[in-house]
Parts: sequence; structure tokens; C-alpha cells
Amino acid sequence: MTDQPVEPVGEEPAGPTGPASSGSGRGRHEAAGRSGQGGHGGEASSEPGGDDEYDVYIPDTPGSLVDNEIEGEVIEEAPVGDVHPDTQKAAEHLEDLRRLQAEYVNYKKRVDRDRDLARDRGVTQVVEALLPVLDDVHAAREHGDLEGTPFAAIADKLDGILGRFGVERIGAKGEEFDPAIHEALMHVEAELPEDATTTTVVQVIQPGFKMGERVVRPARVSVADPQ
Repeated sequence: MTDQPVEPVGEEPAGPTGPASSGSGRGRHEAAGRSGQGGHGGEASSEPGGDDEYDVYIPDTPGSLVDNEIEGEVIEEAPVGDVHPDTQKAAEHLEDLRRLQAEYVNYKKRVDRDRDLARDRGVTQVVEALLPVLDDVHAAREHGDLEGTPFAAIADKLDGILGRFGVERIGAKGEEFDPAIHEALMHVEAELPEDATTTTVVQVIQPGFKMGERVVRPARVSVADPQ
């Protein structure tokens, strides 16, 4: 009996279909290599078993989705100048956020301004309600009725509290008459300092008050003209 050659177990017999099959497998691997990305990108190796064998192509920009095979699907080339829908939607959202930010900044400024106005209005109303008391305190101080009494300390505390809210007493003897803060009740003949060249306050009948730049009440005074 003639010994027949025994083919190795597990090896495919060589045949006419062997090279074609090998070529088909190599073609599949080459396609995978072309579509691979990662450390190798578009130049990925076509050899099986490599690190990039199962890499998937991920475009950097929507515009790069042109004539690329992804999992067997062909992405048609978009017309030149078209914007990807996601990019357009992102730009619209960004514009909305910018508009909302500008509206918020304007709203915050308006709220801060309204809050300051409401605070000033409230302080002004309190000062206007206290004007008779403040006039009595001023009159008592001018006549010396507060000296040596506990009311002097109370009057000083009241002035200090009003000062913390920006309230300031206006009107003093010898200062130049200013119709913005003075109300002249009397025009009298009086001796003025030699350097006086304009109408001057010679007596404060009722002091005025202002808060910041706003005059709550002008000072009521007597004035005289220089000789």
C-alpha cells in the first residue's frame, strides 16, 4: 500500500479559491484601515490584528463628512456653502444666550437703580416728617436751651443718625446766596465783610436739608447786598 501524504490538521488546502479568499479578506481589512482613525487617523494600517483594527472614523467638522464610508453607509457630499444643521442650531442657541445675558445685565442695572431710588425716597419721607422736630432742635440750640441738658446729647445723636443716611443741614450765616439751596425771606441792610462782592446770607431763619444732591428743603434766610 502506498502511503498517501497527510495534510496538516487545521490548515486549508491550497486551491484555486485560496488566493481569492485571501484577497477578499485583505480587501476588507484595507477598508477597515482606510476608515480607521485614532493615533493613525486616515493612514491606519490595513493589517489585521493591529491597534487600529476596530477604529471608527470620527470627523473633526461636519464638512469632512464627504464621500466617507461609515459602517457601510455612504454620506452624500453636501453642497458648497451649506452649514450643518447642528452647527446652525448651536449658533442660534449661542445668540439666544447672548441676548438673554444682555437682557439680564439691563434688568440688574434697572433693579439696582430702582432700589436706590426707593431707598432715597423712603429716607426723604422720613426727613420731611421730622422737619418740625429738627426746626425745634435748631431753635433751641440757637437760643442756648440745649446747653447743659440731656437733650443736647439726644440732638447730637439725631444729627449723627441722619448723617449716616446722607442727610445734611444746609444754610449758614456769611455764605454766598445760592437760589438752588436758599430761599430769601427778607432783604435787609447789613454790614458785610469787605471782600463780599455778591448777595450774602446774614441770618438763617430756618435751616434747610439735602440728601446727596437732592434738596429736601431750601434754607430760609435773610440776605443783604454789598455796599
